[in-house]
Amino acid sequence: MNIGSKSGWPSSSLSNFAPHPFVIDGIECASMEGFLQSLKFDKPHVQVEVCTLTGLAAKLRGQKRNSAWKRVQKLWWQGQEFDRGGEEYQQLLDRAYKVLATNPKFQRALLATNNAVLTHSVGGSKKQDTVLTEHEFCSRLMRIRK
Repeated sequence: MNIGSKSGWPSSSLSNFAPHPFVIDGIECASMEGFLQSLKFDKPHVQVEVCTLTGLAAKLRGQKRNSAWKRVQKLWWQGQEFDRGGEEYQQLLDRAYKVLATNPKFQRALLATNNAVLTHSVGGSKKQDTVLTEHEFCSRLMRIRK
């Protein structure tokens, strides 16, 4: 099943663009996309603002920082710097998806996929080019679904 914001339910509801609110480290996030895009900013107050965004608005806000984080391969969360390829960054992503998985609408959509293999055809595959690869995304969803 290909996860995408323009796909039918339940796929569209599993997209990072979907408005599924969650709270991580006391910060309210309107969507996973808002959270992921916020990681490109090193200033916590800007991250809080980006976390309030959903969908394309979040993606566009983060695009302004693509060259900056890619150049140094660093991402940030609440004052802490993370190596994009590091284990601590993976643990942060795990925590974020674990909290997202407590959202009832997200849970229903994920369970509705049954045992389908999840894919994300618009996702990138190189860690140095994206804050979340297709593999990082889909493997987390399938692990949570188990």
